[in-house]
Amino acid sequence: MYLGLDLGTSELKALLLASDHRIVGVARAPLTVDRPQPLWSEQSPSQWWQALEKVMAELRQAHADALSAVRAIGLSGQMHGATLLDAAGDVLRPAILWNDGRSGAQCDALMRAVPRLGEIAGNLAMPGFTAPKLLWVREHEPEIFNRTARVLLPKDWLRFMLSGEAVSEMSDAAGTLWLDVGARDWSDELLTATGLTRDHMPRLVEGSEVSALLKPDLAARWGVGSGSPVRIAGGAGDNAASAVGMGLVEPGQGFVSLGTSGVVFVSTDRFLPNPAQAMHAFCHALPKRWHQMSVMLSAASAVSWAARTFRFVDEAALLEAAASVELARRERCPWFLPYLSGERSPHNNPNAQGVLFGLTHAHGPAEIAYAVVEGVSFGLRDGFDTLRLPADTPLREVALVGGGARSVWWGQLLADIFQVPLTLYAGSETGGALGAARLAWLADGGTVAEVCTLPPVRQQLVPSAVDADLHSSRHARFQELYVALQSQFQ
Repeated sequence: MYLGLDLGTSELKALLLASDHRIVGVARAPLTVDRPQPLWSEQSPSQWWQALEKVMAELRQAHADALSAVRAIGLSGQMHGATLLDAAGDVLRPAILWNDGRSGAQCDALMRAVPRLGEIAGNLAMPGFTAPKLLWVREHEPEIFNRTARVLLPKDWLRFMLSGEAVSEMSDAAGTLWLDVGARDWSDELLTATGLTRDHMPRLVEGSEVSALLKPDLAARWGVGSGSPVRIAGGAGDNAASAVGMGLVEPGQGFVSLGTSGVVFVSTDRFLPNPAQAMHAFCHALPKRWHQMSVMLSAASAVSWAARTFRFVDEAALLEAAASVELARRERCPWFLPYLSGERSPHNNPNAQGVLFGLTHAHGPAEIAYAVVEGVSFGLRDGFDTLRLPADTPLREVALVGGGARSVWWGQLLADIFQVPLTLYAGSETGGALGAARLAWLADGGTVAEVCTLPPVRQQLVPSAVDADLHSSRHARFQELYVALQSQFQ
């Protein structure tokens, strides 16, 4: 039995996986985000631990026998968050999250300080990454910076609490801007540019390797492992973990994720950076594998915002209204720029803003709902177009995952806009936690062929050519609007 822990932005999820691939149990605990100032996004690590205690208590109550049979734990989590610890291991300030946009000026300074940053780290400096956050802390909170003895990513702080060991793995570390992504090692040049050294960094392992052991007192309190040592796998950043959970680990396999953020992810067998278009090139969670990824900061979260703002009962009601807009009415719908939290791929613009354009008296809630869903889909298409696969690596498989994947209508719209078949797999909503559990299985001696299997296909969404011209023309106008309004964003 294997336990996967997925520390997301809005919830912590725990999943029990049997060695016959059955999901035995799942528990969730909600998380909240603090936004004390514009562009800021923070969470207290103590909230993460409280959530972990909650899910472990639920699992023990509902699945005590399975929990006692756990041999290894895997960790997945939101990437890029800066969790700062002092020499005693105590947290110095709330963690600065992936969708925090305060460090734009520090990104510019880092690019000037290390002109070849994209070549080393595979990415441009963006406020979402960890390194610019530390430059911001050094400038605005120097006392905290001077007391910082260790910088950990969110899931790695959980590992520290679970084991007492400061360890990270390649896929999450690749999102810090301190990793030499091709060499899979910390870069002294990038660390020096932010006033840090290797002593501030955790030890590195591969995601499928053993990183530490669970503290015996925690194992006893939670009823994990029946007294035997419980291994903790390296784990993965959330998207790499989702890929492992869906079995998408071979070159040319990937997914589109409709979560809080929107992601297009493709596995590769080599390091292929394209920083000029804000595409991310990261290590995968398995040795000698990498992945390309585009990220938009507001995907399903934009739909949630619209549902609240325009008084829909919930997101499902908004999607139902959007689906009611037939083809003839879509060409007269307004446009929506979905940049509610700035944007990464392909614009790298933390100041980008959301826009509803082209409203008239003829537009009601349904047309606005359609515009919002279409705008998110166009943003994902822009990211998809930044991917660069080598000629010998065709695009083999694109799955649709995340909470938004529950809407088959939205999935079909994406297939039509991308003009690429999308596959809905059973259990896709458990991707990150399932991937973490699978990495635990690998750390316990499982093989990739045995562990990283594809789930059963639930549905195949084949792109339609009927409205391809409409999507193309509206997408072109969407792109023109961003260019026209870019100088107005503050």
